[in-house]
Amino acid sequence: MNFFIDTANLDQIKEANDLGILDGVTTNPSLMAKEGIKGEEAIMEHYKTICSIVDGPVSAEVISTDFDGIIAEGKKLAKIHDNIVVKVPMIKDGIKAIKWFTENEINTNCTLVFSAGQAILAAKAGATFLSPFIGRIDDSNWDGVELIKQIVDIYNTQGYPTAVLAASIRNPLHIVKCAEAGADVCTCPLDSILGLLKHPLTDIGLAKFLEDAKSLK
Repeated sequence: MNFFIDTANLDQIKEANDLGILDGVTTNPSLMAKEGIKGEEAIMEHYKTICSIVDGPVSAEVISTDFDGIIAEGKKLAKIHDNIVVKVPMIKDGIKAIKWFTENEINTNCTLVFSAGQAILAAKAGATFLSPFIGRIDDSNWDGVELIKQIVDIYNTQGYPTAVLAASIRNPLHIVKCAEAGADVCTCPLDSILGLLKHPLTDIGLAKFLEDAKSLK
């Protein structure tokens, strides 16, 4: 399972990349706004900077909701760097746009996915990645990881090449469960990635080793 970091914060991207386990980045308008990145030119430059840090897919989201607008935005984003993946919402014109991008060899990430039916449509249109939002599904008293399992099973049965990218990750356990469910990619906040490092027995064991090492001097 590949690891993407879900942020527009350059320091967090660099820290995750320095771990040696980072495969890509996902962003969205909310994450850009959180970093104070405003205006088309500033956003484009920010994406260029991210692509210079990480050698892997970088999802850049469109904000248009009509076919022509999505295509126009996506073409501009795709020109930024070869690693840019155009992130398109799961709406009717979004599916039409994903089909167009597929036919024109532009990689896409279908976002805001909450059902297996939506996942089938995105795969049929040729989406490169599919982003089910499992944390938000959990918030509505459904099981987000179960949706990942269902989509993975459907894609394997039907032979769809679309990669399942588990999104809206809330904690380290989500990451582990998505790996068990067969997700191709997991995109996470930095805290969730670093949370995988933690275990109380590791801390206890290391403290004991270091204490015993003092007697060897």
